[in-house]
Amino acid sequence: MTAAGPNLTRLYLLLYPFTALAVAINLFMLGLMWQAIGLPALSPVSALLACVPLALPVNWWVTKWVRGLMDEAEGRK
Repeated sequence: MTAAGPNLTRLYLLLYPFTALAVAINLFMLGLMWQAIGLPALSPVSALLACVPLALPVNWWVTKWVRGLMDEAEGRK
């Protein structure tokens, strides 16, 4: 950690597994809700595979949000 705080790349890589799993859970639940309109359910494995590319932009947003919270807690903002 430097005076400016942790590197955003390190924070991004640290948060990616958590963000990817959250995206996978939400995709799986969305797949279950799709059954109400007649679409097939999304399997857990399909949700995990689909979350890999979808979690990249979501994780960028989460990283920026967490970094803002860290800056606010340390009095930099």
